[in-house]
Amino acid sequence: MLIDFHFHAFPDELAPRAIGSLEDNCHETALTDGTVSQALARFDEWGVDSAVLLPIATKPAQQQKINNWAAGLDGGRIISFGTVHPDSDVLFEEMHRAVSIGLHGFKLHPDYQGFFIDEKRLDPMFDEFERIGLPVTVHAGYDPYSPERIHCLPEAAASMIKRHKHLKLILAHLGGNEHWQESLDHICGTDGEIYLDTAYSLHIPDSLLLKMIRKHGADRVLFASDCPWASSAATKQKICSLPLTDDEKDLIFFGNACRLLKN
Repeated sequence: MLIDFHFHAFPDELAPRAIGSLEDNCHETALTDGTVSQALARFDEWGVDSAVLLPIATKPAQQQKINNWAAGLDGGRIISFGTVHPDSDVLFEEMHRAVSIGLHGFKLHPDYQGFFIDEKRLDPMFDEFERIGLPVTVHAGYDPYSPERIHCLPEAAASMIKRHKHLKLILAHLGGNEHWQESLDHICGTDGEIYLDTAYSLHIPDSLLLKMIRKHGADRVLFASDCPWASSAATKQKICSLPLTDDEKDLIFFGNACRLLKN
């Protein structure tokens, strides 16, 4: 089984504009047209059984509409997370509404949502995430949207984690895109339900990736591609090339995801 814990798509009517804008910003060509249907077609090609949809509300007013859309897609091969915006006046209400409509977790993107991961003003939000008990995926490290101001660096994430020891947290991009040595130093080995996903990590040196998995434990690493920006098949091949045991690979490819999503 292969569960991709990190993919993005948009409503059909918004997908062309959204993908075009992101391609311009990232200077990359997307592997899908941004629609759910084409993502599923790629997953067919890549051998992915199920995938976690991670939507992002870039404005507080978007969160309810986005969550309704994501909930409507949940089921079958798609496992939908919701999103909230930290600056929303109805933040806590929307967190609980997202749970009530069947969403399986939450996605935050500090760069697009304009906050730093260790801001103490956000402690009430993370406290509530702890009480709810669902996993929270956070973009970590570099993003071309905000190249000069990185809003979730590994050391800052470690500071936040110390204040929220019961948070189920998934730090995307191995804890800090392009800041993997810092993630190895500050995040890997941290106690608690702190997970790393492998999204958009094809260019990390194999030796460093292996060190990170060994230090953090294969039982807290989640297979993820960041489709449409990377291929699930290529990401799987990279992990398969490492000297991991079959049991460790099974945990990464599907075991950890099944355990984390069982609620």
